[in-house]
Amino acid sequence: MPLRGGRFALSLALAAVLLAGCTGAADEPGTTERGASASAAPGSVDGTDAEPSDGPTKTPDPDPARLPRTRAAALDLIDRVIADPDSFGPGVVKRSPYESGPDTWPVLGEDCVWQQRKPGHSVLATLTRSFEVPAAAGKGPVRLGAVVTVHRTRQDAAWEMAESIEETMRCPTQQLREGELIGSMVAAALFGGEATQTNSEDALSEVGEYRSSELGGPHHYAWQQAQTLQFTVAVTGKGAKGRTEKEIDDLVVQAQAAMLVRLESAVEKQS
Repeated sequence: MPLRGGRFALSLALAAVLLAGCTGAADEPGTTERGASASAAPGSVDGTDAEPSDGPTKTPDPDPARLPRTRAAALDLIDRVIADPDSFGPGVVKRSPYESGPDTWPVLGEDCVWQQRKPGHSVLATLTRSFEVPAAAGKGPVRLGAVVTVHRTRQDAAWEMAESIEETMRCPTQQLREGELIGSMVAAALFGGEATQTNSEDALSEVGEYRSSELGGPHHYAWQQAQTLQFTVAVTGKGAKGRTEKEIDDLVVQAQAAMLVRLESAVEKQS
């Protein structure tokens, strides 16, 4: 994943290029409070028929037999890929509740408020986990989240990426839940093979300000999402008093990289 460290300097205009490319490819279809409508058009069952963009990509060489085609197989893969506390590094613990319900999907409403709904047809399975770096002397708790989603096709996963960028442009200020807001959002995008983006087909990053009735603010907010084949993986970090941007960014980058490595191992052909 691109190592932003708070200085990931692609413009929002580049993100719009990704939106246009993905939307065109998918024309023929969450926090981490992030999600999408997932109203994708149907594609091939093995998830390898539709290219998400015309840009350069880096894709694992998958074994078709290892690509999930059922909900049960998708849940099994998610369990092997999704981050655990060790994926972020020392000091990270589980929050309660630790995992989302199996049939919840975050959707950003027209009012820019996130809501939980049932996943659309394109989603075979999705899971969100919540973590925390506990408060310490002079420092508030860092709230973290990880999401893995298995779509039916690569085209569906590409559409989720496109919708994620559209959401930021449509709603630069968003209500995550009661008492939690993110704002001043800036998004950036890299196709596979661009700059340091070498371990997924498409990658998105957002940074902004996080405000909480519990933790105050503004604090640093960071989100990354990557797409490979029919899969998306995402990580969110919410800052707090005494926490640096680099600290939050490093946590997000490390967990994202860990999930992408696990994903490649889970689907690639065996020698």
